[in-house]
Amino acid sequence: MRTRSSLALLGPFLILVAALGLSPAAHAALPWRACSPSGFQCSSLSVPLDREGLVPGSITLSATRKPATAIPQATTAIIALAGGPGQAAQPFASTFADIFGAGLGDKDLLVFDQRGTGKSGLLGCAAFRNGRGSIANVVGNCARQIGARRGFFRTADSVEDIEALRVAGGYSKLVIFGVSYGTKVALAYAAQHPENVDSLILDSTVPLDGPDALARNTLATLPRVLGQTLCAGTACADASPDVNAEVSKLAARLARRNASGPVYTGAGQRKTAKIGPTGLLNVIQAGDLNPEVRAELPGAVHAAIQKDLAPLLRLSARSVGLDNGDAGTGYQSSGEGDGSLYFATMCEETGSLPWDRAAGVPARMSQAEAFVKGQPAATWGLFPSVVALTGLPSLCVGWPNASPAPAAPPAMANVRTLLIAGQYDTRTPAEDAQRVAAALPQAQLVGVPFTGHSVLTAEQGTCAQAAVDVFLKGGVASADCSATKNAFPVTRKPPRNLAAVPSVKRLPKKVGRTMNGILLTMTDLSQQVVGAALATGDLPSSLGGLRGGYLRVRGNHRAALSRYEFVPGLELSGTYNSRGTSVFRVTGSASNGSVKISESGHATGRIGGKKIDLRPKASSARAGAGDLTWAEAAAHKPLR
Repeated sequence: MRTRSSLALLGPFLILVAALGLSPAAHAALPWRACSPSGFQCSSLSVPLDREGLVPGSITLSATRKPATAIPQATTAIIALAGGPGQAAQPFASTFADIFGAGLGDKDLLVFDQRGTGKSGLLGCAAFRNGRGSIANVVGNCARQIGARRGFFRTADSVEDIEALRVAGGYSKLVIFGVSYGTKVALAYAAQHPENVDSLILDSTVPLDGPDALARNTLATLPRVLGQTLCAGTACADASPDVNAEVSKLAARLARRNASGPVYTGAGQRKTAKIGPTGLLNVIQAGDLNPEVRAELPGAVHAAIQKDLAPLLRLSARSVGLDNGDAGTGYQSSGEGDGSLYFATMCEETGSLPWDRAAGVPARMSQAEAFVKGQPAATWGLFPSVVALTGLPSLCVGWPNASPAPAAPPAMANVRTLLIAGQYDTRTPAEDAQRVAAALPQAQLVGVPFTGHSVLTAEQGTCAQAAVDVFLKGGVASADCSATKNAFPVTRKPPRNLAAVPSVKRLPKKVGRTMNGILLTMTDLSQQVVGAALATGDLPSSLGGLRGGYLRVRGNHRAALSRYEFVPGLELSGTYNSRGTSVFRVTGSASNGSVKISESGHATGRIGGKKIDLRPKASSARAGAGDLTWAEAAAHKPLR
């Protein structure tokens, strides 16, 4: 511990530093070494687990940087924070370099895995890997396995880790970028160390007092996102007559009794799936990360209202890991951990959990139920109140707290800030970004249409990226994103039978319906591959059909189909090829036969004994569906 006399000896030095306009951190202490990806350097820094020293231990923070290109030694760094909590940032270093290229002439890019993630002491416990029993028991066992350390993976701990990296890196100022949970860390750092902040860039903003344990912000925004944004005008005319009314009706029905039905795995195996009101909410939130799920949602809800559950159950199966309630995977995790870090952060510091932290599990649930019951029904929007208890409260109820109750959030710092919000985002709604922006005098807010969560890696246009480029150069970002196109418009409700498919003129009705059904199936399978790739950053190996069968992906534009069924009674086997000729055998109760379809859409073959030779008058692809190739979708690396 430094004594008062030693501080006195430093006095003249500090006065000189101040007079020269320098920082005590002017000389970096981090030893950097070349590493991959090319052009980056790596280092590490040991920091205390508990900065008050009551719990022993340390954490080694793993960091990487891309040095400024125009000056030999930068005094400002752009530090990039991933989301979660639980997503490691270093795997996205190249992505960050692309995003912030406009500012890397005179600034370093600094990326590190926050404590408990990636290479910075990845947190984990055997209870999640081997656990059995209720989630409360498994979570409680995990907390006890981690021990007293579990109380030191909070936002406040990450804030001081950033400060330690700033000092050790020799930086006088930081431009802090955060996405999702990372925005809360960025705001908290600015509140604690405003003098060290050049500016903030916030993508998909979590306020300092968020996230809300009962998802009230999400539930409040759904009528706007679904009814006024997704289904604006006639966008849902072929999918749902009133998406808000149908979601509300379906949620109420599912609250009375869960629905169940078959889904098909990537091996074509038939499984029974169930869905309740929370599952429906999870599907909606999965659309934040998988735009094809979002596009199919209104039609799937309408089909479910009409007792055809297959489309909704398939969406539910595809939503696993992308919803907001699966702590082991999805947006909270980088995929390399088991969810422990998510619990250690969220359960320790979320002040809106409606119970006494010292209470046991039964008392906590009773308190939460009583709190939710006491709220006006309008609080929960389109959903019954039960969904408020099946998210974070159900995950954290068994977690014994190891840290004090969180203090009230500090006042936000008056620093230059760019906020980017996706108009389709339901987990960090645009309304939250608006609320934060209203409290920041130097805020610039850009709302991006047709985009969900994590805008900079999800937008199909360039509006958000252009805003970042202008902001990094000291300018005022344009809030006009009207030129952004909708690459994933709402799809039609899937046909419930072959008779619901329009026929092709000049062909017998059944044969004509079969031909159009083949085209619908081709569109569907391509959409499934693109959606899965966008959500996970990789091509899926295989996918189940809506009504049966499966496909196996064979590279960037081919798939092998085995009785893949989208239209009931129409099974396709053979090869799909988006860059060449697709060859199919048609079986099932529809007209049997075989057909070849060229890349341009020219179809030849024999269906139901009828010779086929059809040339398309226009592209049969759904608007926008053919604009994004499988390879482009797989190259997308989603920040969460």
